[in-house]
Amino acid sequence: MIRPVAVIGAGPYGLSTAAHLRARGIPVRVFGSPMVSWREHMRAGMLLKSTPVASNIDAPQPGHDLIDFCADTGERRYESDWDLVPVEIFARYGQWFADKLLPDLERVRVVSVDRAGAGRDGFELKLDSGEQFTARAVVVATGLSGLARLPRELAAATSDGLSATGPFSHAAQHRDVSRFAGQDVIVIGAGQSALENAVLMAEAGAASVRVVARSRGAVAFGDAPDRQSRLRPESPFGRAWSLYGLTYHATHVRRLPAPARHYLVRRVLGPLGAWWLRDRFTAGRIQVTDGRRVVRARVEDGRPVLTLSGGQGAGRELSADHVMAATGYRMDVAALGFLGHELRTALSVSRGAPRLDAGYGSSVPGLYFTGLAAAASFGPVMRFVCGTEYASPRVARAVEVR
Repeated sequence: MIRPVAVIGAGPYGLSTAAHLRARGIPVRVFGSPMVSWREHMRAGMLLKSTPVASNIDAPQPGHDLIDFCADTGERRYESDWDLVPVEIFARYGQWFADKLLPDLERVRVVSVDRAGAGRDGFELKLDSGEQFTARAVVVATGLSGLARLPRELAAATSDGLSATGPFSHAAQHRDVSRFAGQDVIVIGAGQSALENAVLMAEAGAASVRVVARSRGAVAFGDAPDRQSRLRPESPFGRAWSLYGLTYHATHVRRLPAPARHYLVRRVLGPLGAWWLRDRFTAGRIQVTDGRRVVRARVEDGRPVLTLSGGQGAGRELSADHVMAATGYRMDVAALGFLGHELRTALSVSRGAPRLDAGYGSSVPGLYFTGLAAAASFGPVMRFVCGTEYASPRVARAVEVR
């Protein structure tokens, strides 16, 4: 019996990797609900920060780009750098990609992954359907699921934890922000998620919205396409030598010292708002408190209260009806509960992220990681959909020759 390769996750990276494996004639089973994070955990009305050309899910054959989806379904064409792609359109594009290339995708959850029994090569997988089977290799492409990054002070503020309806939440917990109409809201963060959530809440009728950022002058926006220098090489993220190198030569990032890699992942292309968000942010009359960090959070008379530190007036307190942390995501293999204890302890990690070889293989032979999990090894391009063009062929080639 030929054992398949299991791909866990059906977002852009899982779909792209599975398509490349199948194109090489490798038996593959892919598990998950297609584009679930994009459909259920991204804000209604959200627009992609990336341009249309940077929003293609890589396929092993032509005819599966975003523009092909538009032509096939009759959607409006998204092709210019000035075109803004709604998250709902992108989610439908991913579903279309799956229907075209992976029609047998299995909408079940992987409960556990462990090494196969003594004397056997591969991995034993259990599904929530009750099925158990052995795979010769496993590719983890679970995206952002379970990786929301929270300030310690917020996490410790309530014994009930964070929730969309409680005093504190993470941006990933909200699909519809219209519930904040008439409320005072504080957003922690300065990246695209924080700034766009602030705008969407202001536009939905929030009484007031305040953004709290650690760095002074942290609220900034990128340049519009016509303001980018034509003397610099083009990349999916804009014109810059650094962006070109990080996009098309990500293998070289692996050779950098670990602190440098982590710095690049954290700082390149963020925290920064999209160029098209600037006017909406200004029109929303959103207040900004920068150069401060949260040192304490508590609930007083049902309202969240933040104590800030840094700059003049240290110890200043802010209160609101709700506090939303738009503080991004952080890879931590300990959060991947489906990986058996033996596998997790056998993984070589750097600040919670698996150390990967040039083929995206981990220290456990046959276990591969792609997408956000690979960013600490290959750089910030792995945080974006266009990274599928770099990652997926390499993963498939590595699995084939294993």
